[in-house]
Amino acid sequence: MSGLDPIAGQHEIASPDDMEQLGERIGRMLQRGDLVVLTGPLGAGKTTLTRGIAAGLGVRGPVQSPTFVIARTHPSLVGGAPLVHVDAYRLGSAVELDDLDIDVDGSVVVVEWGSGMVDGLRDAWWEIELERRLGGRGLDTMCGGPSPAAELDADAPRVVRITRRP
Repeated sequence: MSGLDPIAGQHEIASPDDMEQLGERIGRMLQRGDLVVLTGPLGAGKTTLTRGIAAGLGVRGPVQSPTFVIARTHPSLVGGAPLVHVDAYRLGSAVELDDLDIDVDGSVVVVEWGSGMVDGLRDAWWEIELERRLGGRGLDTMCGGPSPAAELDADAPRVVRITRRP
């Protein structure tokens, strides 16, 4: 497993560009056999972070959410590890993820929505949690929930937590 230890912990991300730059930094640190699980709500920046990871790895793009194809492999352009980008949102169990027959040993694997699904793929992996802030607009106090304008703010700050699991 690679050494993301130097950047483990919490990061404040101000913009999509900053998210992609963090991903690029992560990508330069990853190597064959590394597994990264991304968790966070819709629009939190999981695919943007993966786009940066792809740039750091030097793989062929474009990197888009693999929601409908479930998994997409991006071959290396620089002789390194390919990136396997998985969207586990539509998968019902870890068995379905295992059935994809992903080359975990020979690739860098990034799994969106993979929390609770990757235990059988690796003994250890990197968990990256993305929290979407509400753009400083706060909560709608009349309804007790986020205002629609806050939910739609793509440039709202994010908090990213990087931890080694288990």
